[in-house]
Amino acid sequence: REMVYRDFSSRYKQTILGPAWFVINPLITTAIFIVVFGKVVGVPTDGIHPALFYLCGLLAWSYFSLVMSSTGNSLHGNLHLFAKVYFPRLIAPLSVVIANLIPFAIQCASFAVVYVFLALTHPDVTSRPTLWLLALPLVILHTAVLALGVGLILAAISAKYKDFTHLTGYLVQVWMYASPIIYPLSKIPPKWQWVAAINPMTSIIEAFRTMFLGVHTINAAQYGSSVAVSVLLCVIGVLLFQNVSRTFVDFA
Repeated sequence: REMVYRDFSSRYKQTILGPAWFVINPLITTAIFIVVFGKVVGVPTDGIHPALFYLCGLLAWSYFSLVMSSTGNSLHGNLHLFAKVYFPRLIAPLSVVIANLIPFAIQCASFAVVYVFLALTHPDVTSRPTLWLLALPLVILHTAVLALGVGLILAAISAKYKDFTHLTGYLVQVWMYASPIIYPLSKIPPKWQWVAAINPMTSIIEAFRTMFLGVHTINAAQYGSSVAVSVLLCVIGVLLFQNVSRTFVDFA
């Protein structure tokens, strides 16, 4: 409980706007995407209002990237704590997963406000939530498992090779552009659809759009493969993290 509180409060400590940044950041990013990719480049959004299209994609991506980045630094970032008292090291990354549910909930609320505003002021907004929205907790769990697995792998590698802590930011950026956040999945040529399906975040992002906007672009097989890859990465991550964390303090 204390680590969850610390992880959340440390992000807006000594800031004027505090938790409001969890709302401001995706709104600014969405505005940039609308101008650059919507107006200048002309990337379509499959008939969905651009603000809803980008915000929905960022809703899934923000939680994933925050958990992955924070978990990737969970060993070095908690070295002072690990050196003082023993407790199961896996608690540190698990607290990150839980703490980031708070900004995710705040962003969900901001998305709902934007959606209601656009639905009332723009008659052409026809996207509607579906009954699949009831599966949101399972999709969040899926996202958490994937982010935790990748983050633990990065944490284990960076424990021995600290250069990887500097590469995490680049990995997040490359992975974001490789995921259908700024472009619809339909824009990928059919012969390359399998490449998009390899990326487990593709199914998660499209699942969010299915739940919130009624867009159906993935099938059960694609989502099932994403779940399988996520679970496999999580198992590998836990094993590597547990192995490295036993001696990390001695050699850090």
